[in-house]
Amino acid sequence: MEGKKFAMVLQIINLLGFIFVFDPSLVAADEEQNGMQTYIVWVEKPRVSLEPSALSHEDLERWYRSFLPENMIESSKQTRIFHAYHNVATGFAAKLTAEEVKAMEKKQGFVSAHLEAILPLHTTHSLNFLGLQHGSGFWKGANYGKGVIIGVLDTGISPDHPSFSDKGVPPPPAKWKGKCEFDGAICNNKLIGARSFVDGQPAGGPPFDREGHGTHTASTAGGNFVKHAAVFEMAKGTAVGMAPYAHLAIYKVCSILGCFEGDILAAFDAAVDDGVDVISLSVGGPSGPFYTDGIAIGAFGAMQKGIFVSCSAGNSGPSYSSLSNVAPWILTVGASTIDRSIRVTTRLGNKKAYNGESLFQPKNFSSNSKLMLPLVYASTIGNTSSPSCEHGTLENVRGKIVLCERGGMSGRVDKGAEVKRAGGAAMILMNQEIDGYSTSADPHVLPATHVSYAAGLKIKSYIKSSSKPTATILLKGTVIGDSQAPSVASFSSRGPSIPSPGILKPDIIGPGVSILAAWPVPVDKAIKSKATFNIISGTSMSCPHLSGIAALLKSFHPDWSPAAIKSAIMTTADVHNLGGKSIIDQTLRPADIFAIGAGHVNPTKANDPGLIYDTQPNDYIRYLCGLKYTEKQIQIITQQKVKCSKVGSISEAQLNYPTFSLIVGSNNKTWSQLYTRTVKNVGPANSTYKLEILAPQKMNVDVSPPELRFLKANQIITYRVKFTAQTGAGKEGVSFGQGYLRWVSDKYKVTSPIAVLF
Repeated sequence: MEGKKFAMVLQIINLLGFIFVFDPSLVAADEEQNGMQTYIVWVEKPRVSLEPSALSHEDLERWYRSFLPENMIESSKQTRIFHAYHNVATGFAAKLTAEEVKAMEKKQGFVSAHLEAILPLHTTHSLNFLGLQHGSGFWKGANYGKGVIIGVLDTGISPDHPSFSDKGVPPPPAKWKGKCEFDGAICNNKLIGARSFVDGQPAGGPPFDREGHGTHTASTAGGNFVKHAAVFEMAKGTAVGMAPYAHLAIYKVCSILGCFEGDILAAFDAAVDDGVDVISLSVGGPSGPFYTDGIAIGAFGAMQKGIFVSCSAGNSGPSYSSLSNVAPWILTVGASTIDRSIRVTTRLGNKKAYNGESLFQPKNFSSNSKLMLPLVYASTIGNTSSPSCEHGTLENVRGKIVLCERGGMSGRVDKGAEVKRAGGAAMILMNQEIDGYSTSADPHVLPATHVSYAAGLKIKSYIKSSSKPTATILLKGTVIGDSQAPSVASFSSRGPSIPSPGILKPDIIGPGVSILAAWPVPVDKAIKSKATFNIISGTSMSCPHLSGIAALLKSFHPDWSPAAIKSAIMTTADVHNLGGKSIIDQTLRPADIFAIGAGHVNPTKANDPGLIYDTQPNDYIRYLCGLKYTEKQIQIITQQKVKCSKVGSISEAQLNYPTFSLIVGSNNKTWSQLYTRTVKNVGPANSTYKLEILAPQKMNVDVSPPELRFLKANQIITYRVKFTAQTGAGKEGVSFGQGYLRWVSDKYKVTSPIAVLF
């Protein structure tokens, strides 16, 4: 029952579009009575004659055990260490007392230790919306992802769901070394691996998904074709992931207690050993220095092995500096809408009508513009009235439509449950001001509609001005063709990055609102088949879209590095909606650069970007030195000793990144900086690119040379950019500016957004 309860909570969390606020009291929540807690311990590699790469797993584990108390018997040491890292990090996760950690600090080779963190969890139509058409174009050219292995770190999987059928999927490549922990022949050519790392061991058996989150994300990234998919008969169509013929390797790292840092690192470590090509992770906490961030550390180790890592940006928007997973070697993905809505219209007694959304649209509800029902505002009903329709607060609403506000302690679906408990006929759910016009299609328990803040104010005003306010709910079903899509979801976390403001984040946005994908159990109880789906929202949904797109690019361009794939995605991104206007946010105003990053993903353009900005693993070391990290802190991330005085350091904006993020400040001095960028020609051999610049407010941008001439494929050219702040920059109450630098040929437009922090 606990799993079912948590599944309901998790569903509501994702539908609400927010993540749990990180609570330090949750760190190492598994304390035992003897005072032991889970620590992540970082150490140096053992000093042996062998090359570090030649060390066996047994050599490393013997070295790790040497840090435990000397008087401890060997079998106890093996029990205490439940994750020993071999690939993405040098260290281990163990049950230790504070005194044991203190003693460990005196041993040669010890680097640091910290308490384990616990992190929260952060499509029938999205394929068409992204321009991927069956049997043609880029999708077909990339063989639907054949031969590419996507590793999904999440809550597990429902292996018998039709989305994980291996019809049309070839056997995995010879490099695959992973295993399947399900009994019998459940795994196949689609689901080639499934392992559990929860609490350092299989959690009650194989990695079955008891929450739904992992099944949904895995099918979004690489689910196979499933016809006649729908939820409550809405959003009907063929459900399919971004890379339907790619292989899936599942690593369960989350349970009812959350997602433990040590388990996540162990899954990264195993995924490298197993041979995955892409890692998708829809989990994250607040941003901090990268040497304290287990996901950043694991992702760096994976990137060193040529593995592309895509992570959710977090659901803490629209506040600025609310991002998760901002390391520059990670693709940080924000969430946007698609052009489909599950529409419900509210018609008031004054003839005014307001569109909203709801997934649940029962056929037995009298949806008739002539059948008007009494309309009431929740805050005026009952002795303990609450505008947010908290549990137990409503009374005397039988047969009425109730206007409820978002917020409070209850989720959106819970508010409808309270209206139903009190006898209400239907619910109108209005946004809070911060959420603006962002709405979601939820599986409500009664006829309902989720409307914008502006619409809610007008409905509230009508109720106050009328002696007998009335309304009706008109169920319109699935509507496709919103010209304002894509728009940024209100919950999508925003930049700038806290640990590294000189790197523009998020990198990209992709579909993350009302996304239909596989689900372990029926949401609609009338469904009896195994083809069960759900529609939920979050950057957890946008991340696997990009993971699957990265798999397609890897299939088409097997020689591209993770940085090259990221560059192709970012420099070809769209900044206009279907109506040809600037992408907007929840306010209906143009979204700023810290909401959209480079823009909205365009898979077909990303496959043929013209130029790419590549970055090698060692380039990040000078970047980390530039962040003023100590050599030990850098060693935690890179697994190698570094002397910044020898390798040198660079400023954040000097990293060969596809975007620019400048920290100018607002002092009286003239600010000027010179940066270089290196691009590789992956287009036609003879190509000429001319410069196009939109300078940010109060900034001068000078580029040399102003033209790039390539004579052969894969030729590399370096250009220089000088940014100079004009007089008065940052002194007019403007906190940031934005623009772009674009290289234009007769075929390509290669765009690098520019963000300026004053």
